[in-house]
Amino acid sequence: MNHRLVYVIGPSGAGKDSVLGKLREAWPAHDPAHWATRTITRPADAGGEQHEAVNAHTFHQLCQTQAFAMHWTANGLSYGVRHEELKQLSAGQWVFVNGSRAYLTDFLQQWPQATVVQISASIEVLAKRLAARGRETQEAIALRLSRAVPLQLAPDAVSIVNDGDLNDAANALRESLLMRDGRQRGSSGPMRRQNQPQPQ
Repeated sequence: MNHRLVYVIGPSGAGKDSVLGKLREAWPAHDPAHWATRTITRPADAGGEQHEAVNAHTFHQLCQTQAFAMHWTANGLSYGVRHEELKQLSAGQWVFVNGSRAYLTDFLQQWPQATVVQISASIEVLAKRLAARGRETQEAIALRLSRAVPLQLAPDAVSIVNDGDLNDAANALRESLLMRDGRQRGSSGPMRRQNQPQPQ
């Protein structure tokens, strides 16, 4: 699987969804990208990202029938990405997946050439953002942050610190991905048209 499969991870409060939203707005129209819809055991009206809402029984059945290209469990919910959400890769398009840190090792075993993006923030910023959500007590937030262990990412992973302006973080991520793409394409010989598949 090529480098245009982008797997985005980050701790709660880092603003991963917000950065991805801004990135989607700022993404160049001439370079097609698909933003994978996740299947989640969460009500459709729960807020946040648009997703395919299913109950736990249905999710289990989907796993049994191998409907997912990848799936994981985090914070009491099950998440899956259907195979069809990745089909644009065969046309050379970008595919962005909102992923999980816990699933990263399994993900890279299956897609070792994919691009990993980590969106992070300082502990102080994480604490403020989690408190602003109003979902947890201060004690629960402190416990969550104390369990946060920095990941040892590969040298070619993209790291974005989202402590300041959201547009700055999104723009930094866009430029990092496009620069990486240019290097990858250049190392494969002459530039190819955007809508042609890249070599695997």
